[in-house]
Amino acid sequence: MAPTREVQDFLDLINGLAMPPLAEQGPEAARAGYAQLATTEGPQVAAVRDHTVTGGQHGDFAVRSYRPAGSDAADTFGCLVWIHGGGFVIGDLETADSTCRVLANEADVVVVSVDYHLAPEHPYPAAIDDVITALDWVVAHADDLGVDATRLAVGGDSAGGNLAAVACQLARAAHSPTIAFQLLVYPAVDLAEDHPSRRENGEGYFLTQETMIWFGRQYLAGRDPATPRVSPLLASDLSKLPPAMVITAEFDPLRDEGFAYADALEAAGVPVERVHFDGEIHGFFDFDFLPDCAVARSRAATAIRAALDSRS
Repeated sequence: MAPTREVQDFLDLINGLAMPPLAEQGPEAARAGYAQLATTEGPQVAAVRDHTVTGGQHGDFAVRSYRPAGSDAADTFGCLVWIHGGGFVIGDLETADSTCRVLANEADVVVVSVDYHLAPEHPYPAAIDDVITALDWVVAHADDLGVDATRLAVGGDSAGGNLAAVACQLARAAHSPTIAFQLLVYPAVDLAEDHPSRRENGEGYFLTQETMIWFGRQYLAGRDPATPRVSPLLASDLSKLPPAMVITAEFDPLRDEGFAYADALEAAGVPVERVHFDGEIHGFFDFDFLPDCAVARSRAATAIRAALDSRS
């Protein structure tokens, strides 16, 4: 197939700008450029609160909580901990804001968005350490957040999908916290191997092979990409992990590792719902100017709602 008309229009615009590669721009310029592209206004929710998580191994960091529209302070919800994408280098609470608002409203859950420390200033394992700390913080502050800590999901897109998958593996190993569902949106689950889609879709489709290599170097800072804490696809045992939804896109360099992780989860006995979008590119889940964005978010919200039940 070919990219959808809306995707092709977007690609023509981006490719026509002739912007220097992110590796030449550097982290700060790359963050500013991505913020301009991905920061959009989402729907109204009942409440938005910013919190500071203290005591992390790499310093304090922020999280932001969203209560769904139509709720009041007496309602108790399941909780989705959302981990933004951006190659472990770019992205923040603002670029994830629209997605979090939509998921809170449509899934009828409290969403907690994690502003984890970014590379290269804070390379691996800072991001995953922050995510684990954030999960523990949500459980410890469940009453204040208005959530039922026994109804907990974790999700993320791209690098955030990596961190969500790793967090589920680590939580299983530690027997805490109990995670009921994982939402993996075009996850980067294998930083060690060269999957065919990385070559097929590595140029001209927004996320490039060159950019992925640069992201990996910033995040790893020379560390081994073949450890499961970096590449969760390489874990030897994927059994007893939470049920998953894995969302993939046809023209995404990460497509095949998403397929492979879904295969591996199913082979280990984990229930998996696969949602694949022909004609789409990496990043579409956050680009609400693309029609498939709303479709994908709705599918994700339906799965989260089903996994965590409705408000009590």
